[in-house]
Amino acid sequence: MMSNNPVTEKDLQNMQATGVVRKVDDLGRVVLPKELRKILDVEERDPLEIFVLGEYILLHKYTPTCIFCGSMDGMENYKGKMVCAGCMEEMVARNQE
Repeated sequence: MMSNNPVTEKDLQNMQATGVVRKVDDLGRVVLPKELRKILDVEERDPLEIFVLGEYILLHKYTPTCIFCGSMDGMENYKGKMVCAGCMEEMVARNQE
């Protein structure tokens, strides 16, 4: 499901409760506690990816990866898609054949 950090049912069973409960506001927002953001290195305006696994909602700090190989090295935006330098070079080479 998640290419960068797959979560299994076993992982869900081993989750640790934080003791923090938050209500969803009128606009569907939930505030993440400052202490948790600090521990997980989530800064203001950082993108979070949202996943659903059964009845769980999982938030993951978004890191763009290549749509072809999953690499994070030398990322470039090509027509709205993130492509790494290696795959970009390969596409150029194939186009020149």
